[in-house]
Amino acid sequence: MKESAVKKILVIEEQDAVRNLFLEGLRTRGFEAIGAANGRTGIQKARDHLPDLITCGLVMAKPDGFAVLQTLRESPATAIIPLIFVTVKMTRSDLHKAMELGASGYLTKPCTIEELMGTITAQLERQSLLHQRYTGEGRSPMPPLLPASLSSSPSQPIESYGPPLSEVFRFITTNYHRPIALSDVAQAVGYSPAYLTHLMGQQTGQTIRQWIIRHRMAAACSLLLETDQTVEQIASQVGYHHAVHFFRQFRRLYGKTPQAWRNEHHQSF
Repeated sequence: MKESAVKKILVIEEQDAVRNLFLEGLRTRGFEAIGAANGRTGIQKARDHLPDLITCGLVMAKPDGFAVLQTLRESPATAIIPLIFVTVKMTRSDLHKAMELGASGYLTKPCTIEELMGTITAQLERQSLLHQRYTGEGRSPMPPLLPASLSSSPSQPIESYGPPLSEVFRFITTNYHRPIALSDVAQAVGYSPAYLTHLMGQQTGQTIRQWIIRHRMAAACSLLLETDQTVEQIASQVGYHHAVHFFRQFRRLYGKTPQAWRNEHHQSF
C-alpha cells in the first residue's frame, strides 16, 4: 500500500470458517479487520466503524448482500464505501443488479487469500487515485458546464465537488455528445441511479439529465460563437440526433433560438 495509514476492512460473511480465514489473512497483512456474521450486524458495524472497504457475502439470510448494499448506499455516511461481493456464483442478472446498486466488484468462492488481497488492494489503490485526482494539488480543473453569464450556473465550481460527483461531471464532460442517460452515468462511476439522483439533487439542486443538457448547451454556445457551423451541424455535434429537439432545449434555457443567440453575442465581440 502506498499510504501508511492502517486501512479498515469490514468482512460480512455468514460462514464462520470463511470469515475467520479472511480476517486472519487481512490482519497478518497489516489491515484492521472487522467481522460481521450477518447482514444486519454488518450494516451496523459499517455505520459504527466507517471502514475503507467492505467484503460481503451475497447469499445470506435476510438481509442478503443486495439488501445490505442498497441500505449502505442510501446513507450519506456509508454511501461511497467500496463493497466487493464474495459469492459461490454470480449470474449475469446478479452482476447487473450488483452494478446497478453500486458494487465495486466481486470474487467467486472458493478464492485464495492472495486473490482476496489482490482485489482489495486494487480497489483501495483506485480509491486513492480518485482522491488524489480530485483533491490533490496536481488535479487539472474541469471546464465549467455553463457560460458564466447564465444566471442558473452552479453556486460553486465543479472541481470543488468530491467523488462521486466529480466522477459524474468528468463522465458527462467526456461523453455529453453521445446518447447518455442516468443509467449510463451510474454504471460508469459505480453507484446506483437512486443514490446518484439523491446526491446530485442534495448538493446541486439539479438532476443528472439537467447537467447533461446544460453541458450540451454550453458546448453549443461555444460552437455558435467560435465556428461558422450551421445550427443543425452544431446540434448533431453536441449529441442531438434531431435538430428540433435541440432548438427546444436551447430556447427553454436561453429564451431565444440558437441563431438569434449567435447574432446577439456576435455583436458584443
